[in-house]
Amino acid sequence: MDEFDGFDEDLPKSKTQAKREMHELQELGKQLTELSRAQFAEVPLDDDLREAIETLHRIKSHEARRRQMQYIGKLMRGADAEAIESALEKFRERDQQHLRFDRMAEEWRKRLLEEGKAAQSDFFDRYPQADHQQLRQLIRNSQKEIKTEKPPTNQRKLFRFLRDFFIQEAS
Repeated sequence: MDEFDGFDEDLPKSKTQAKREMHELQELGKQLTELSRAQFAEVPLDDDLREAIETLHRIKSHEARRRQMQYIGKLMRGADAEAIESALEKFRERDQQHLRFDRMAEEWRKRLLEEGKAAQSDFFDRYPQADHQQLRQLIRNSQKEIKTEKPPTNQRKLFRFLRDFFIQEAS
């Protein structure tokens, strides 16, 4: 064992290191202020920090918002940063997953509308649990819309049906 192992742990933090950590916590606090209400409710926060963030949303003045953000940064020093970061990471992963489902739904919608029966049988082979009747009806109505050049109401319904189906399959 080297005599210098653990040497860094005994030294106090440098000013630069302390500032870097403070800025990271402020950035984490800023990310908390950008969450939706539903996401914000899921994050484990103490009452003071939760109240400070809710107060920020009611403030209109730029300078007052800046001061409130500094206060949030100060409160973040006492917060469980790992738990907060973990919750934010979970939201990012969920967002990525939803983007993937959106892409899958768009690809399948395009295929189902362009390739017709061949794409339908391919889809039903891959996903036999899908509601065949509803999907066929949505495809038929979407194709009528395209032919008559009407607004894409049923095409949107088809997209939502496919996206919701993929989300349900993943859960």
